[in-house]
Amino acid sequence: MSMADITGKNGVPRIERVSPGAAIPGGEIAIQGAGFAARGKARPLVRFGEAEASLLLAAENRLIARVPEGAAGGTVRVATGAGESQPHPIAIGIQVADNLHPVANPAVDAEGNIYITYSGPRGERVPVSLYKITANYNVKPFVTSLVNPSGLALDRTGNLFVSCRNDGTIHRITPEGRAEEWLEGMGIATGLAFDREQNLYVGDRSGTVFRITPKREIMVFATIEPSISAYHLAFHPSGDLYVSGPTTSSFDKIYRVTPGGEVQTFYRGLGRPQGLAFDREENLYAAASLGGRRGVVRITPQGQAELVLSGAGIVGLALQSSGRAIVATTGAVYTLDWDVVGLPLHG
Repeated sequence: MSMADITGKNGVPRIERVSPGAAIPGGEIAIQGAGFAARGKARPLVRFGEAEASLLLAAENRLIARVPEGAAGGTVRVATGAGESQPHPIAIGIQVADNLHPVANPAVDAEGNIYITYSGPRGERVPVSLYKITANYNVKPFVTSLVNPSGLALDRTGNLFVSCRNDGTIHRITPEGRAEEWLEGMGIATGLAFDREQNLYVGDRSGTVFRITPKREIMVFATIEPSISAYHLAFHPSGDLYVSGPTTSSFDKIYRVTPGGEVQTFYRGLGRPQGLAFDREENLYAAASLGGRRGVVRITPQGQAELVLSGAGIVGLALQSSGRAIVATTGAVYTLDWDVVGLPLHG
């Protein structure tokens, strides 16, 4: 006798699929299966780990549940008066820091330290502008002198480069936390990324991507439609630069810029795309909404898009070669073990 027959006869719920397969607290998950509701019976109970979720929709074969705060354990279960389903795996992000204000991707160094900004309102100096979260998740003040730090990028020697959108400066921070102004005049400087030759690319959200050589020679690399918030940059293993920059449209583009500076449209149809990252299979991950659902969207090299992680307020992410992902929202940082393998730190 099949499990479907058993469920049909005794009404014990069965989970067949959850979508997407990863979330942070507050994210919405669709659960498909059987035996979730019976006429005249109470609504089913959904638990992520031991934490009870709120239900947004409940039907016999489909539930939509919001992942609760404190969810852990990596599984979801559905219980009714007839019994409880087998646990179904799901990757849940665990909060490791809050009371932050990132506006782009976090940066992660070779030792697993996470760097994250407290960017603050435009033009306002905050007590601590950059934090370091150690590999065992101790949150430490790292730099206090920056105003509106925005983009982060690490060079091959472990120096952290930080853009400041308030005054268009780029700062270099040593691994010990010593900060110096490295460059100025970068407009409304936001996204940062290094290429293989260690040229630094700076996204001026008013419409320009600059290329800065290691000798600090500046050139205009590409011109793109201005963004209302920030440019976010990520390099494909081939050497093409990918750029997102939210506009007032709800059908925004991700651009692909060739090494020669030619701007192409890679994908169109995202809501407010922000931080970008590539995995080892050359899929692109974007903090964005797709079809009205917010989280992290995976776009294949062929341009097929799918929401793969659910969550509100996500502005950036870092995918590590170990399979660990760091997800940054407008106020917090989460870590999760995911079936996504990031690129090596320096290709």
